[in-house]
Amino acid sequence: MTAYTISASITSDDSRGMLLGLAGVAIFSLTLPFTRLAVGGTDFAPDGLSPMFVALARALGAAVLAGAWLVWQRASWPPRGAWLPLTLVALGCVIGFPWLTSIAMRTLPAAHGAVLVGILPLATAVFAALLGGEKPSRGFWIMAVCGSALVAGFALRQGGAGLHAADLAIFAAVLLAAMGYAAGGRLSQTLGGQHTICWALVLAAPPLVPVVAWLCWRDAALIAAADPAAWAGFAYTCVFSMFIGFFFWYRGMALGGVARVGQVQLVQPFLSLLGAAVFLGEALDWQTVVFAIAVIATVGVGRKMGVKRR
Repeated sequence: MTAYTISASITSDDSRGMLLGLAGVAIFSLTLPFTRLAVGGTDFAPDGLSPMFVALARALGAAVLAGAWLVWQRASWPPRGAWLPLTLVALGCVIGFPWLTSIAMRTLPAAHGAVLVGILPLATAVFAALLGGEKPSRGFWIMAVCGSALVAGFALRQGGAGLHAADLAIFAAVLLAAMGYAAGGRLSQTLGGQHTICWALVLAAPPLVPVVAWLCWRDAALIAAADPAAWAGFAYTCVFSMFIGFFFWYRGMALGGVARVGQVQLVQPFLSLLGAAVFLGEALDWQTVVFAIAVIATVGVGRKMGVKRR
């Protein structure tokens, strides 16, 4: 095999990884608007579901889909070394991120949350270095700090010079998701993207079953009174945000690298803002748009900095 062939193969993998990552981001970008719809408090769905039910029941529903997919594929058990990263994916992406964002979306506009989540690609790069053995350059880290400062400044400005509990919940959710993305992206290189998310969902299912059963009993009246729009939002987060989106996302990171493909998330705030305007009727004020552009520009510059992969 010639050097040209090897180079072309690497370029092809990077390009495919970026495209698959972009497809995953397009699916994930509607998570916050549809979560906002599911938990209620909007003109479209005044009566919604409880944040904890939305977060945990959607994970359990996705776990059922994942289990069915693994049975259909006659998948073998993951190797022993895969269980720790699968646990990180389960804690970060299956339980932590959905739970915290559902709590935040009860009081936080989806557009506001979308800009805060704009820090996620930078956080993913950090965890890619810590967990995945990737080595971004010094310039990459400088841009990461700048992006973090912009996002924190936006939260302080919108929150009246103080971080609200919902803002802190979003930041914590971002850290957990970044951890899960990095661990899952690394594992996907050997286990495969589809198997990675499916096994993580199945791993999270046993502790979720009794909790969701108790929530169904506790929130029975609220569940029965929920608007159809709230159930539509819940269905999207269950099928697409928790299941199908990760098929594209982890496969993309397996091909193109966690830090590199993670930067595709720079378009997510724009898509989320557009989704919030279309599905929730939220206004796009100029401050939110300016901060979103600034965050995306910072991440875009960081994406051009070097990243070494093992």
